[in-house]
Amino acid sequence: MKAYILIGLICYSLAVNAQERDEFIRDSILLKHDFIIIRNDSATINLKPIFVLKRLKFKNSRQGIYYYWYRKKVLKTYPYATLAAERLTGLNNQLAKIKSKRKRRKHIKKIQKYMEGEFTNQLKKMTRSEGRILIKLIYRQTGLSVYKLIKEYRSGWKAFWYQTTARLFKLSLKKEYHPEISGKDYIIEDILQRAFLDGSLIPQSAKIPIDFQKISLNYKTIDYIKEITSKEKN
Repeated sequence: MKAYILIGLICYSLAVNAQERDEFIRDSILLKHDFIIIRNDSATINLKPIFVLKRLKFKNSRQGIYYYWYRKKVLKTYPYATLAAERLTGLNNQLAKIKSKRKRRKHIKKIQKYMEGEFTNQLKKMTRSEGRILIKLIYRQTGLSVYKLIKEYRSGWKAFWYQTTARLFKLSLKKEYHPEISGKDYIIEDILQRAFLDGSLIPQSAKIPIDFQKISLNYKTIDYIKEITSKEKN
């Protein structure tokens, strides 16, 4: 049943203080000039800012263990969320060219069947915590909750039953992603940003606006164990 829920997630989701801020910016920006001097003259070049994240600091080894345990789960689920975003974009582009409702439904089912066949074995291996992360990351990449995606591409009735079934496994398809106010979501975003920089993950633009530099000002200190193990309302 766990696999059934997770397969449904993918198949149907085919989307302070000014001083503190200055200190953070000094520590975070690697390149901040857009010109160079050549023999007493200047030449303007376009440099894309490169941000260097602060070194991770843990209060104790147990905090670090929880962080890296959670990191493995985020790295595992992120590719599925980016795939959902890619499929959703492709599906919308294709559906825009199809006028017949019957052909539109047929095309949607074709995409669902393809994704189910391609990822069933991987999804079976996902745990409940990975399912929660996946739901959040799908929202990050598509701008829509899994519930809304099911409702839009299937029906409100289907979405209701999927949500009802998900609750039996302490999951909510209506979950959104807000790292600016949720410590657990911030940890996920921190993991993603570091993975993008070190090449562990290939970055894909988020559908929702995320100013990680600004958000990080709200999390000068964070209890990783408390945030990661905190219970969320379904």
